[in-house]
Amino acid sequence: MPPAPLRKVDLGRLEMAVATDGGALYVRSPLRLETYDTHVTAWLDDWAARAPQRVFLAERDARGHWQELTYAEARARVRTLAAALLDRGLGPQRPLVVLSGNRIAHALVALAALYVGIPYAPISPALASADSGALQRILELLTPGLALVEDGRRFGAAIDAAVPESVEIFAAETPSGRAADLAPLFATPETPALEAAHARIGPDMIAKFMFTSGSTATPKAVITTQRMLCANQTMVASSLRFLRDQPPVLVDWLPWHHSFGGNQNFNLVLRHGGTLYIDAGRPTEIAATLANLREISPTLYFNVPGGFEALLPQLARDKALARNFFRRLQLNFCAGASLPRHCLDHLAEIAAQTCGERILMMRGYGATETSPATAFAGEDGGFLPLPGSELKLVPAGERHEARIKGPHVTPGYWRRDDLTRGAFDAEGYYRSGDALQISETGGLRFDGRLDEDFKLATGAWVRVGALREQFLEAFAPYVKDLAIAGADKTNLAALVFTDVAACRALARLGARASPAEILAHPAVLEKFGALLNAFAAPSRRITRIMLLHEPPQPGELTDKGGLNQHAVLARRAALVRDLYEGRGSAAAVVALETLAVS
Repeated sequence: MPPAPLRKVDLGRLEMAVATDGGALYVRSPLRLETYDTHVTAWLDDWAARAPQRVFLAERDARGHWQELTYAEARARVRTLAAALLDRGLGPQRPLVVLSGNRIAHALVALAALYVGIPYAPISPALASADSGALQRILELLTPGLALVEDGRRFGAAIDAAVPESVEIFAAETPSGRAADLAPLFATPETPALEAAHARIGPDMIAKFMFTSGSTATPKAVITTQRMLCANQTMVASSLRFLRDQPPVLVDWLPWHHSFGGNQNFNLVLRHGGTLYIDAGRPTEIAATLANLREISPTLYFNVPGGFEALLPQLARDKALARNFFRRLQLNFCAGASLPRHCLDHLAEIAAQTCGERILMMRGYGATETSPATAFAGEDGGFLPLPGSELKLVPAGERHEARIKGPHVTPGYWRRDDLTRGAFDAEGYYRSGDALQISETGGLRFDGRLDEDFKLATGAWVRVGALREQFLEAFAPYVKDLAIAGADKTNLAALVFTDVAACRALARLGARASPAEILAHPAVLEKFGALLNAFAAPSRRITRIMLLHEPPQPGELTDKGGLNQHAVLARRAALVRDLYEGRGSAAAVVALETLAVS
């Protein structure tokens, strides 16, 4: 039977031109980048005038009801908040920080800062429940003048430990201690100073400080300008032309303190006059997402691989959910890593059974420093640079490091001139640290992180990215991700994040069986042993793996949603030692040619 047809959607064109100079490959789009706006909040003014009653943002309240905010209402509230921020003398040396999840209050305060040229920094709320040392170092770097926290009680301990007394603090809900109620700021009267500040905003003004993920050192504050954000949205729009004809509707959880959710997705909705339903779900807590998708039919759906993998079995078993999800969906979009082939095939099968069509899956490549979109790819082709994006592939051993230039690239790191100098080469290209190569199918192929590779005691180099892809393909659908160990060892080992649901089906165990019982089941161990033995070619010989049932923890994922290899191995060093030394562990261990449970 022939495959179901792809749903027709106007994607525009993407092309790639390649030139060689001195061993480096210069890759760019030959398409001209269209003129872009000078500041983000021009879009808010525009849509408040053109479609004042259209819903811009929606979130569920404590009773589960959608609370909606139109473009006209959002602009009015943003302007009063902006006047309040101006009264406090905030600016680059005293920016605004936001310690909150994705909330309407977060969006309004952030847009208010952008409206009058005050930089703001969205900070992961996970830092409020973790060691306050990381949050304190971030605030020492930024020297903020004002902070917004989501909940005064929830963040009280972090505030007391990390936020200097000189910093004014407001809470979006439940004021407590030093955190005052945000609501009175919405009554601030507008003044001529508001219009004057708004008129002064230019493309090179700092819009945001975005923090890269870091595991052991203080994350770097990426200077993100108005030009970067506006240019990047025009670059994205050039390959998603259908957005010109239909305002997008998103049901999206991706966090705003990461570039994918906070720069690409949020700004895509705002630029095109769309509607963003704020999803309180997560790949590991999917119930809220499912409830939202049963009510709201998205026109685009963005997620990371783990999110799509969690959604797939729900779509397969719930026909009503699938019908609503696919009803007007024009595009799926995955970033952070590639979705495994078996997941792509399963998603296409469910779509074909539900609506008679397949939905295109696109992938994005970029970084926090590139705001983030640099190149897009279809399901089977390589990445093609977006208009305005230039890449230089510089030989790095057997591979090529990707370096990036364009109006979407950061000018550097805040108050870290040393890091800024090291981040750019003599021609002004940003050194990404990623390896890219020309793909056999056309375009570019991601070839791993250069700093993840290591050398065995035998002197042989291990290319972690390529080995990881091969392992995931060979062990599908039982593995979600893995961290490969072996630096200065004689053999390779791996910590494997398993798909517990797939392993449960393999073991034929009921819902009462714990994840640990599932992974210790003889059928599961036998299957992993057979796969490991079949995988053991000389170039990819992993001799021992530990099966983990819990997902990666905060700090073990990169800002792009991929696994942070270094962080996982550092945080789970005791498990790695157990793996190599054969000591007791609560996890299931599979060894090459033998099976054992430690």
